[in-house]
Amino acid sequence: RGGLNLNWNYEQETAAGKTLGESTMVDGQTEDPLVGASGTAGQEDPTAGTGEAGQTSSSNSYFATARLNRQQARDSAISLLQEAAEQENADAAVANEASEGIQVLAAYTLQEAQIENLVTAKGYQDCVAFLGEDGVSVVVATDTGELTAEDVAKITDIAMSETGLPAGSVKIMAAN
Repeated sequence: RGGLNLNWNYEQETAAGKTLGESTMVDGQTEDPLVGASGTAGQEDPTAGTGEAGQTSSSNSYFATARLNRQQARDSAISLLQEAAEQENADAAVANEASEGIQVLAAYTLQEAQIENLVTAKGYQDCVAFLGEDGVSVVVATDTGELTAEDVAKITDIAMSETGLPAGSVKIMAAN
């Protein structure tokens, strides 16, 4: 696979007492953003959820942190692609590939937001989706902390219809 090869690493940092997660991207492949996300980003809504208060706080924190990490990783990737396209010595092929990469990332962002909105519209507490070249992972918070076969079918249908991916490329997980 020739063409543009961008490598970058987002390291952990602390801002305003909040620890942000870690994500790595190498040649367009992202490490699973569900692993290693931790922190206290976001605010807990004391009326949200019906589970134990600690579980609600942890769940809200996870979703806020996951969204923040995903956005920061995308922003960094887009910035690198823009820099590559704008270099004086970049040829047209590199500039075109960088432009296409930016468009793909923008499409992923829109599809993820649509999946999240549709899943929460079905009555689930919260949801975060991570779309990549080969599949989509969807983490869902429910009242019980578990997903039934019916839940998985509903969410898989939403992810498939929004991404065009086959069911085998859709991973659904309950937030713990």
